Amino acid sequence: MSDTSNESAHDTLPFGEELALFSRYLSSERQLSPRTLDGYLRDLGKFQRYCLAQNIDTLENLLPHHIRLCMSSLHRQGLGGKSLQRWLSSLRAWFEFCLAQSLIKSNPAKGIQAPKSAKKLPKTLDVDEVGQFLDVKGETPLSVRDAAMLELMYSAGLRLAELSGLDLQDIDLKEGLVTATGKGNKTRTLPLGAMAIKAIQRWLSERAELKGSQENALFLSARGTRLSRRSIQERFRQLSLSQGMNSSVNPHMLRHSFASHMLESSGDLRAVQELLGHSNISTTQIYTHLDFQHLAKVYDSAHPRALKKDPTK
Repeated sequence: MSDTSNESAHDTLPFGEELALFSRYLSSERQLSPRTLDGYLRDLGKFQRYCLAQNIDTLENLLPHHIRLCMSSLHRQGLGGKSLQRWLSSLRAWFEFCLAQSLIKSNPAKGIQAPKSAKKLPKTLDVDEVGQFLDVKGETPLSVRDAAMLELMYSAGLRLAELSGLDLQDIDLKEGLVTATGKGNKTRTLPLGAMAIKAIQRWLSERAELKGSQENALFLSARGTRLSRRSIQERFRQLSLSQGMNSSVNPHMLRHSFASHMLESSGDLRAVQELLGHSNISTTQIYTHLDFQHLAKVYDSAHPRALKKDPTK
């Protein structure tokens, strides 16, 4: 984009001259790519159009509340937190340039914060979908291994790295316990369900016959080496297809499902925090949103006063 086209694009909007100077500065002195420069100008163009609608035509008339009002307007139009943060960053850069050029006395965008992006809730499977995914058929050693791996991960809510890192001595089938090493090399001991214990017992019988059975890792590859994280992810992808799942299931999704189902049944956030190995309960609290969504659906479908249909009609 040439300087001439940049200048002409701003002639009919407020601050055209100041933005043309800024555009030349970004292009010649900072040597930004045309794509990055276009991004700056698109963001600033949004602000120009807002100011035009509000009859603000000089930098001297700009106040911080104009920035906030414009940001609120863009938010209502659908701009998310990340887009607004980028927009605000463009404004700050322009105002700092104007400040350095003595075109303004202070930066009206200083101290203004964009709204945070909404935290995406983890995807989970319902109990029936988990049952479908874990119902791995077959008598081959690798099928038995996969069944044990899935049962163990869902039973204990393990992270991918924790599952891959398990050694034989980390499993105590007599007591029904598994010891996992999580983030920060912290260990926690977790209970195992009956189905996980049964699946692991089957796998240990098959494992003893495999090449590499002297390896200390609990789960082995077909070559007799420790099953890597990448290999586990690939097995999840393949099992998603063979088990007829509607969408691809990844290890994190199975862990999230464990957490959601445990919280849904028990309501004990602290216990779920301990099981997941979260150092901060705020990390675990995201599952309360998932639980509330489930409860809200149950309420809407079951409560007589929550029926969507108007009973007077």
